[in-house]
Amino acid sequence: MQNVLLVVQILLAIALVAVILIQRTAQDGGGLTGGGSTMGGLFTARGSANLLTRATAVLATLFIVNSLALGALASSTHQTSLLDKIPAATQEPKPAAAPVTPAVPAAPQVPAAK
Repeated sequence: MQNVLLVVQILLAIALVAVILIQRTAQDGGGLTGGGSTMGGLFTARGSANLLTRATAVLATLFIVNSLALGALASSTHQTSLLDKIPAATQEPKPAAAPVTPAVPAAPQVPAAK
């Protein structure tokens, strides 16, 4: 099942990149299809833009849903963590030491005048 979803993920990624590259740019340069392309004259410029925008949205939604499904599938098959596999260090508790009182420094000695 995971391999099927991985193949679908790759196909969705390729289709998403292709649809994005076909769209017209903001500068009206026109993406990969050149200047005034309207998908072979089948649609008007506005109609092809709407179609490509909707196709991009659908492909992006499918890509995200497929990514979530792959993540859920991967997390369900791997229940153990790497931290669980590390053996616990057996340390014996150290005896409690007597509290250490801070040493008070001696008062400074002033040399006697000659």
